[in-house]
Amino acid sequence: MVQRAEQVRDPGRRNGRPVGNVTRGTTNPNRMRRLDRWLTGPQAWRLLAASDPLVVDLGYGASPATAVELYERLAVIRPDVRVTGIEIEPERVRQARALERLGLSFQLGGFELPVTGRPVLVRAFNVLRQYEEADVGGIWKLVQGRLAPGGLFIDGTCDEIGRRVTWVALDAERPLSLSVSVRFGAFTLPSDVAERLPKALIHRNIPGEKIHSYLQAMDQAWLAAAPLAAFGNRQRWAAMCRTLLDGGWPVQDGPARWRLGEVTVAWDAVSPQS
Repeated sequence: MVQRAEQVRDPGRRNGRPVGNVTRGTTNPNRMRRLDRWLTGPQAWRLLAASDPLVVDLGYGASPATAVELYERLAVIRPDVRVTGIEIEPERVRQARALERLGLSFQLGGFELPVTGRPVLVRAFNVLRQYEEADVGGIWKLVQGRLAPGGLFIDGTCDEIGRRVTWVALDAERPLSLSVSVRFGAFTLPSDVAERLPKALIHRNIPGEKIHSYLQAMDQAWLAAAPLAAFGNRQRWAAMCRTLLDGGWPVQDGPARWRLGEVTVAWDAVSPQS
C-alpha cells in the first residue's frame, strides 16, 4: 500500500507529532547485510572521522534485529558508536527497548530524527517505498537537513531476505550515487533488481529514463560476459562492471566491490528526467 506523507510536505505543521506514517514493518535478520558491508567498507571513513559517531536506523520495523546488527557491525570499526533505532509505532519501540545497551537505544519518532546531535549516518530501508514518489523529495530534504558535516543518508530497498538490494546515498546537499548489490544465483539478469529500486526510481524504469538505460546496459554487458560464467559469476559480474566503466558509465568503485556482486554509479547517470 502506498501512503501519502502530508506531514512531510509541511513539517512545520506537525504539532509535535512524529513526521511520517506507520509502515508494514516487515523485516528479517541479516536483511541489510549488503548495505552494512558497504558502510563498514568504502564508507567507513565517515564514521571514523566523525567527532560524534551518532548513527540512526530510521524505521527499523516490527523487529529491531537489523538495528542491533547495524550496531554490532559498526562497533567493530568504531567501538564508541551510538546507534539509535527510530520507529513511529510506539509498541515497536516499547518492545525494542528490552535490547538497549551502551551504544544502542530506541526512540519514538519519524523523519524529523528526534535525536540529540547530528547523525553521521542515517539508514532508512524499505521505508520510503511505502510512500508516493511525490513525497520523496520532501523526505530527503528533511533528513538531509539533520546530517552532520560529512554525513550520509541512505534510502534503500531490498527483498525479504536481502538478496537483491539497491540504495541511494545522499549527503547534506544532494544525492550522490545509486548502488546495486545482488547475491549470485538470485537473478537471471541484473535488471531483475528493478522491482527493488528506491522509490525515486522504481516508476522511472521506462524507455527515455536514465535508470532504464542503465539497467539495459547492465543486462547487455552481463550477457556479453557469458563465456566467463565457466570461471564463476564473480568473474562475470566484474567483467560486466568493467564494460560499464569502459562504456562511459561513471562507476565509482572497483574490482574489490564488484566481486561482492555490487556496483555503484554516480547519481547523475540514473537520476529521473525532469
